[in-house]
Amino acid sequence: MSSVIVSGSIAYDRIMDFAGLFAEHFMPEKLHSINLSFQVDTLSVQFGGTAGNIAYNLALLGEKPEIIATAGNDFGTYRSHLLLSGVDAKTIRILDTDTTSAAFILTDKADNQIAAFHQGAGGTAYDTPVDTEGRALAIIAPGCVPDMQALPGYYRKRGFRFLYDPAQQIPALTGEMIRDGITGSYVLFGSDYEFELIKQKTGWTQEEIASKVPTIVVTYGAKGSDIITAGGTVHVEACPAQALVDPTGAGDAYRAGYIKGMIMGFPAESCARLASVVAAYVVETYGTQTHKFTMEDVKHRYKKTYGVELSL
Repeated sequence: MSSVIVSGSIAYDRIMDFAGLFAEHFMPEKLHSINLSFQVDTLSVQFGGTAGNIAYNLALLGEKPEIIATAGNDFGTYRSHLLLSGVDAKTIRILDTDTTSAAFILTDKADNQIAAFHQGAGGTAYDTPVDTEGRALAIIAPGCVPDMQALPGYYRKRGFRFLYDPAQQIPALTGEMIRDGITGSYVLFGSDYEFELIKQKTGWTQEEIASKVPTIVVTYGAKGSDIITAGGTVHVEACPAQALVDPTGAGDAYRAGYIKGMIMGFPAESCARLASVVAAYVVETYGTQTHKFTMEDVKHRYKKTYGVELSL
């Protein structure tokens, strides 16, 4: 069991499902003045946030995640959930004067999503020394912007291995911040859309980004992922989901699976395969931290999907 530092957001997710398609309600000639309201079929409050989701999946994978994030005065229920899930919440900073971050996520029947995020306490910098001694690695996931700005340099100064995942916070980060986050990281994560945004905001080409980080992981949902290195690009097919229930949190689960593979010393392609298997469990359940699996479940599914044994 290795300790993994996970920085990012801790949030309560309000997840809503819309039975139709968003695209049917947007008029191209009226995009300058949008005024839409969707009636939803379901509404649930779930435990979420990038750091919470990644940590939850790492715990299922037998690792010991330490969350670097700030939560609010309503964190008690979430804390109990984390403890029951095998995640020690002692590293989470509590701000008594504000509430925990909240995400509002609306998904249509084609799994397109519209989301809004209220930072609350999560917008306050962690402002506490992060202990890297004896830890395996860290991931900087989307969360508090001051933390995302400070942690890359903090880890570089200590020669500590970190992964960088700006994702949903790309619009809030400057090009300089993203360039700094990429520099010295071991892996850069992003969906195909996010990777295009990263190139746009940094002003770097794919080749220039690849010269700054050894591995770039670009995900395409059900179409798999690309592993980009100086040696070229390898495409990894996705593990098929047995049911398409809710895609929320699948990307965070993917990161957790990839990290587990790195800790095990797997090559990048095997890390991506393991990541895809873990992500499939999330898609098959409603909510981001409601799924369960054992290591034997993961090994069986990995072999069934990719035809090779997985040593975990």
